[in-house]
Parts: sequence; structure tokens; C-alpha cells
Amino acid sequence: MAFFTSFRTLAIIGVVIAFLFYLLGVFWSFEPDTFNVKEVAVKEAQANNVDPVVGYTTTTTLIKVAEKLWDKPGGYLANDIMPPSVFLDNIPAWEYGALEMTRDLSLAMRQSFSRSQSQSSENKFLKSAQPKFNNDAHKWAFPSSESMYKKGVQDLYKFRNILADPEQQGAQFYARADNLHDWLREVEKRLGSYSQRLSASVGRSQLNTDLAGDRNARQSTQGSAEWMVKTSWWKIDDEFYEARGACWALLHFLKAVEVDFADVLKDKNAGVSLQQIIRELEASQATVWSPMVLNGSGFGLSANHSLVMANYISRANAALIDLRELLSKG
Repeated sequence: MAFFTSFRTLAIIGVVIAFLFYLLGVFWSFEPDTFNVKEVAVKEAQANNVDPVVGYTTTTTLIKVAEKLWDKPGGYLANDIMPPSVFLDNIPAWEYGALEMTRDLSLAMRQSFSRSQSQSSENKFLKSAQPKFNNDAHKWAFPSSESMYKKGVQDLYKFRNILADPEQQGAQFYARADNLHDWLREVEKRLGSYSQRLSASVGRSQLNTDLAGDRNARQSTQGSAEWMVKTSWWKIDDEFYEARGACWALLHFLKAVEVDFADVLKDKNAGVSLQQIIRELEASQATVWSPMVLNGSGFGLSANHSLVMANYISRANAALIDLRELLSKG
């Protein structure tokens, strides 16, 4: 009798712990809200008693987006090895999407935005910061992923401090059409990849277009003329939330670009094109009311959240291509 009593007690304790882990997991799975990049940049400038010079908003936004990776319920979860976060996959996928966009912009900051010409030297703080964001997203041992990302953010703060200091010339941000064009080209590739991966949720036959448009084009090995593309059922929600995290980060970056590149956009009459991209990305952040990512087949009875997200991303990417064309014109 005592054995059954002890077993029952342990079972109740186990159920209670599992339920608490479930509630904690749900709380940790809430995505961060968007923030007003211009207001945040102005507040940061006022707190540091400096003027929000050109590039200040973009740099501040990059910092704040990166900080959101760990400054949210549960902190940075992608590399956790303890419950309940080890059982979560949606928010770690979201983190990775936001991280990918952070990596792209930090590289653009290092190679383009902070350099006047191709022969100009790199800024030492951006040179130090950018590789730190490339640390393995799932590394939990010393140094952990978030510890390296935090060091990268510290370097960005140093860059921003010198950028806003009129007494120092060690940091510059060049808001030029060619710089913006180069970064948007990389964003275009990233969005195109997300759109393809999301569309593969329903599975479809795809023709090989790798060499299309160039009769002399060659590739290393011969590829199939046609193949079936389909995302694994187990990966559908991961693809969805990774794309959602990437769109969240990109939404803030483009709003910062709208501030720092205002004169360039006005000169190219490209402000409306940028606003259209922002509008599509905002739509991608609408609340997901379903408890799970649904995967209805095309025009089937149930919704397909992946195709809805792919639609917003494709529309944003189309507007982005138009924006790049405007920027390339004299």
C-alpha cells in the first residue's frame, strides 16, 4: 500500500512539473513586439547627449534587434539543453531567422555602409563585431552563442559612440544609393530563399532553371531536369517561424533605412517603393491564432500558413526588386 501511495505521489508531482514546464514553454514562445526605430534612436541619442547623425538609427536598430535575441522571455533559447526550452523549436527558429538578417546587415555595415570607396580601410569595431555574429547559433559550451553575440553588440556600441562624436573621425556611415543597392541585393536573395522554402510545404514538381538565360553557362555536375520539392512535415513550423523572425528583423532594418537614407530615397523617388515593402513585412507579423502551423494543400479545406507567409514575402521581394532598379538609375 505504501508503494502505491508513493508512486501516486510521484506521478502527481511529475504531472505538475510537466504542466508548469508547458506553461513556461508557452510563455517563452511569445515573439517580441515590434518597436519604433526612430523613437528608440532619438531616446538613445538624448541619453548619450549626442545628435542622431546619419547612420545612428540604422546602427541603433541593429543593436536593438540583436539584443532582442536574449532580451525576451526565456532569453536566447536556440542553444539551451535543459527543459522546457530543449523541447521548443518555434522560437529558436524565429531567433535564427532574426540572426540571419542581423548577420547580413552587420556584414553590409562592415563592407559597404562604413566605407567610402573599395580601397578604404575597414572600421576596426565593425571588423571585430561582424565575425562574432557568425558564431554557431546552437553552441552552448564556452563561449556560448549569446556571449559572442553580446560581445559583437558591445563593438557596435563603440562604433556608434564614435560615429556620433564630432570630435572623432574614426567611424563614418555613408548613406549612398550604391551602398543601399548592394545590401538590398543580398536581402533579395534571402527573401527569395524563404519564399521557395515556404512554398515547398505542399510539395510540387519543379523544373531545373539553374542555367536558364545563358547558353554558355556550366555547372560542376549535371543536375536533374525536374525534381520534387517538398518540406518535411516535421520542418514546416520551423521554416515558417524562421521566415517570420527574418521578416521581423528586416522590417526594423528597413524602417531605419527610411530614416538614414531619406535624402537618397527622395532623390530617386523611391520612398513609396520602400513603404510598400514595409507594409508587406508588417502583414507577415500578424497574430497567428492557430495553436499550430497548418499545412492545407493548395486550395484545400484547411489553411496553409506557409503559403500565406510565402505570399507576403514574395510581394515584398517584388517591391524590393523595383526599389533596387530605382536606386541603380542615375
